[in-house]
Amino acid sequence: MSTKANSLSTINHIVVLMLENRSFDHMLGFLYTDAGNVSPAGQPFAGLTGKESNPGTSGNEPVTVSKIQGGASNTYFLPGADPGEGYTATNAQLFGSNTPPTPPVATNKGFISNFSYTLGWEGKENYSILAGTVANDIMAMHTPDTLPVLSALARGFAVCDYWYGSVPTETLPNRAFVHAATSQGHMDDKTKSFTAPTLYAALTQKNISWAIYGYDADPLTRMTFSDLSSLADSYFGTFPDFQAAAKAGTLPSYTFLEPSWGSKGNSQHPNYDVALGEQFIHDVYYALRNSPLWNETLLIVTYDEHGGCYDHVPPPSGAIPPDASVGEYGFDFTRFGPRVPTVLISPLIPAGTVFRVPDGSMPFDHTSILKTAELRWGISALTKRDAAAPDVGAVLSLTTARTDDPLAGVVVPISSGANPAGNRPSHLQEVYADLVSRLPVPDANDGTHRPSPKLETGYDYDRYIQERLMAWKASRNVKQAKP
Repeated sequence: MSTKANSLSTINHIVVLMLENRSFDHMLGFLYTDAGNVSPAGQPFAGLTGKESNPGTSGNEPVTVSKIQGGASNTYFLPGADPGEGYTATNAQLFGSNTPPTPPVATNKGFISNFSYTLGWEGKENYSILAGTVANDIMAMHTPDTLPVLSALARGFAVCDYWYGSVPTETLPNRAFVHAATSQGHMDDKTKSFTAPTLYAALTQKNISWAIYGYDADPLTRMTFSDLSSLADSYFGTFPDFQAAAKAGTLPSYTFLEPSWGSKGNSQHPNYDVALGEQFIHDVYYALRNSPLWNETLLIVTYDEHGGCYDHVPPPSGAIPPDASVGEYGFDFTRFGPRVPTVLISPLIPAGTVFRVPDGSMPFDHTSILKTAELRWGISALTKRDAAAPDVGAVLSLTTARTDDPLAGVVVPISSGANPAGNRPSHLQEVYADLVSRLPVPDANDGTHRPSPKLETGYDYDRYIQERLMAWKASRNVKQAKP
């Protein structure tokens, strides 16, 4: 998909918001069901019919997908627990086995059985599980009524119904692909940092401006790539910094946004409050819509991986291995992960667009974001994966910017339930704390590394991460100030 006959050349700002661990069907599968899965623009949409099912546990009858009901205490906390999301769990969901068959033909029939298994071991390990959660809850899907913000943007601009995670596993490897087009062979979150060159280094070489914003703390991404952590603090900020830059018309050319990682945050990771993520998406959209840069901006809202949530479309093979890295678990990087929600937002996109590549083409995955930026600013591909990826330029088919607002009148939902995770630390807070504990911060004995203190609550983790980062920045400033 080339940049010819579209308006990509008029886009001077690409903004990417990547949220957490939700599948396409779980968030947007019912988007156009009432219209026979055809958009108002007359385009087919690979959504749910309501008849999709998975085998029940212990020989029980198959369980069909259901609609999450609004106004219930569990509405924004379903599926009620954190489903399995690693490589082995994803295999179990797609193939009904921890290892893929040969050839790896997915049926997507193992979601209930894997969630049942996951609930069993999480219960023994005292994980946070919403009271009353059962394995069948993995088949409960959101609707436009429960996700009015995401749904209105998907209907009002463009939704990608065949956008896949880059790898069939959990968060950090998939996020590595959106920044560097490779996870360097890594297939789980045990590896917390990467040494591959990132898009940001390539942008810098071309004198193209960029920034990465965390929500209420410095972005985790800064700590996960060796070519980012030592850069100037001016490349990084928090969400208020992003809002201020958008308002002032000083946004960089490429912006990446992170949510808050805690269990009380807005990442939408199961089983945290999805309504908070709706507010976040709303706030990002209006920061850009109200900016003087709106007509030259493309906002991409996506999710890093499916997070164990049900999707009915088997992810394809045919992915291009990014490099010569040897994959963990014997994975060869020729399969994509399950579908994730992706919405493309710009006043140069017609309403009601369902955006996909032609049949038989390389599908969209997270490296399509890289490919789009590379084409826009004349940057070479980072790996073979983004070199082969399609870009999204063709979605920008209007020559005159729209002035209507698809979110006008949409009310952001508010959860009425109690967060089952409470103030427990999240997995990514634990990752972040481990990474900042390695920062070279001199102590009273002139040592630079020391283990993190005992951390128990999400608040403990947030405070430790913030304090450690502040001390690290202060020590860097001292060093830079010395003659």
